[in-house]
Amino acid sequence: MTQTNLPIAVTIGDPHGIGPEIAVKAAAAFLQGGGPRVVLVGDLFIIAHYAQRHAPSLALHDVRAAGAAAGAIHYLPVEAMTPAQFQPGRIDAVAGAAMVAYAAAALDFARAGKAHAVVGCPHNETAVNSAGIPFSGYPGLVARLTNVPEESVFMMLVGGGLRILHVTLHERLADALARITPDLVEAGVHACVKALATLGVDKPRIGVFGINPHAGEGGLFGDDDERINVPAVARLQAQGIDVIGPVGADVMLGNGGCDAYIAMIHDQGHIPVKLLAGRHASALSIGSDVLFSSVGHGSAFDIAGQGIADPEAVIRTVRLLAGA
Repeated sequence: MTQTNLPIAVTIGDPHGIGPEIAVKAAAAFLQGGGPRVVLVGDLFIIAHYAQRHAPSLALHDVRAAGAAAGAIHYLPVEAMTPAQFQPGRIDAVAGAAMVAYAAAALDFARAGKAHAVVGCPHNETAVNSAGIPFSGYPGLVARLTNVPEESVFMMLVGGGLRILHVTLHERLADALARITPDLVEAGVHACVKALATLGVDKPRIGVFGINPHAGEGGLFGDDDERINVPAVARLQAQGIDVIGPVGADVMLGNGGCDAYIAMIHDQGHIPVKLLAGRHASALSIGSDVLFSSVGHGSAFDIAGQGIADPEAVIRTVRLLAGA
């Protein structure tokens, strides 16, 4: 991927989790050790709180002001909470709504041509839904905020040497299986190919996981793959895309040789990436007009505000999107 001169916008995520801490720590690490430019997006008083604790020698600079400030943490302020509402470690609807406000501001910032991509720090689905905002993960939210159909935005986990796009994600298994169609699989592969080109992988080989064990074993374990994946793969191959499958996920991963894989359900893709990469994975939401990624771990409310959160996942994700 070609490196960009534009910064990466980093939202602070759920303000009651570890998101603000790891966002500030990552910004400080890039300033002190060299790396991509970032702009933190969130309530200024929260950013300042963690900057005072973890980067006291660095000034804060509002990106709306004229010019840039060398050696300062740049931020885009979003007024979503009051200091009285700030309670690290608590799952709260106010914090959930604030996380959405930060994401919306960051996406607008990127769509205005002021950031190359957006990284969202960890969220909490319970907090967001408690605020009356339907939410099952960043992909659906990114779709709504960028006016793209939700079924057009997919999650691709990157980590442990794997890139795995998920055709379905956070939903009841029966609902996910009922929603998988040849068109959805085809759309997922197209989104995957486009995202890989952005990440510097041209003419990729894509492996499609089977829906059933052994991809149905020729109908022995159901005809879903014959009805859905086989025609989808045939259509994609006719379009000149190097795609193979369907093959059972275990066999396909064991054989390797693909630049990315298409998982049918959440656990097919999450288990191998989380096993190999742990909390250092990146979760890209692809299919909209903004390159967006969250990190592959949660908000860790149990250690929020304690100063011990590891920013490595944010640092890796920013570098991934910046091409550094």
